[in-house]
Amino acid sequence: MNNRRAGYAGAFLGLMLRDLRVLRREIGPFAVRIIMQPLLFLFVFTYVFPHMGQGNPMAAGGGNFGTILLPGLMAVAIMFSGIAAVALPLSQEFGITREIDDRVMCPLPVTAVALEKMCFSALQSMLAAALVVPLARFIPAVPVKPEVDNWPLLILMLVLSSLVSSALGLAIGANIRPQQIGLIFSIVVVPITFLGCVYYPWEYLNHLRWLQVVVLINPIVYMSEGLRAALTPAVPHMPVLLIVFALLVSLTTLGGIGIRGFLKRVIS
Repeated sequence: MNNRRAGYAGAFLGLMLRDLRVLRREIGPFAVRIIMQPLLFLFVFTYVFPHMGQGNPMAAGGGNFGTILLPGLMAVAIMFSGIAAVALPLSQEFGITREIDDRVMCPLPVTAVALEKMCFSALQSMLAAALVVPLARFIPAVPVKPEVDNWPLLILMLVLSSLVSSALGLAIGANIRPQQIGLIFSIVVVPITFLGCVYYPWEYLNHLRWLQVVVLINPIVYMSEGLRAALTPAVPHMPVLLIVFALLVSLTTLGGIGIRGFLKRVIS
């Protein structure tokens, strides 16, 4: 039993190292992919707007708009990186060439192959979130002021958010035909971003109570609010326990959907 577990651990690590080797060869496109969107958001909302004299009124609610925006942009970076790192490669691997067959020949249970994809995607998502911080420090006209009083909470939020985004990527990549991936980005990913409390705290929706309730089904809401609780505690945010619970539920639900779809596509 111990030898089998050691063999599984070695095979799992081998898949991770293989993916890291591929990523190293494509580090330029990877960096552009994860930086471009946060860079444009920061440039427009925190540099161009203040210089136009159109500062956001939400700044009065607990800091400048850049400070409110930073956790949301990190959540967006995590979400897009997690989905792109799983869904897009899977659309190719499940294609005509069936490259996925090479992976499942690894001495691992098929479920573990899917979990490896999630874990590797989560690592990319955390890196993407980390790269947003220096951008937010140097681009905004008004300095961004994150206040990390609880590092364990920040690490927990980064890990859970990254795993949830990779689980969503697995659910999309394993259950959606490659020809429909672009459509899914248009009708699912973009709307959940704009309605994910990225540009405003969830509490600020209290005058639109129906919308405040509806967005609770959106996992990126809890990513944004969790990072807001860790980085800008003075800005209104959801209770931390509720955020952790919602992220765990999202991870379990999306991960289950993704793994079942992955097994079905591989075995068929």
